[in-house]
Amino acid sequence: MSTDETSRFVRLRVELVVEIDDSGELAKSALSRIAEDEHMPAEERLHAEAAVKEDDAEALAYLVDPFDLVSQVPGVELSQASWSSEQIEYDPDSPDWDPDEDDDDDEGGVGGRGL
Repeated sequence: MSTDETSRFVRLRVELVVEIDDSGELAKSALSRIAEDEHMPAEERLHAEAAVKEDDAEALAYLVDPFDLVSQVPGVELSQASWSSEQIEYDPDSPDWDPDEDDDDDEGGVGGRGL
């Protein structure tokens, strides 16, 4: 690929920390999404159902879709996506959770807005 071709691609990194208020509702929503997936093989469906019943992070991963983040952005087409979800220890007052911690001007990135 030439430089002109590769310059059209942008890597967007997003990190979110969410609080689960209702594990039961989260699992119920994930199970519903899995049941609606017509293309999921039966064996994978059984594994997915068991995973979301046991792990909030797994349930969340079945409900979050990177395509939803950019599907309504004009002039943008999703080329590739990957995401993961994991349970973490979180202390909002800790300096380890500074939202600007990973900002690195040397990479030519553009900063976003922290909440």
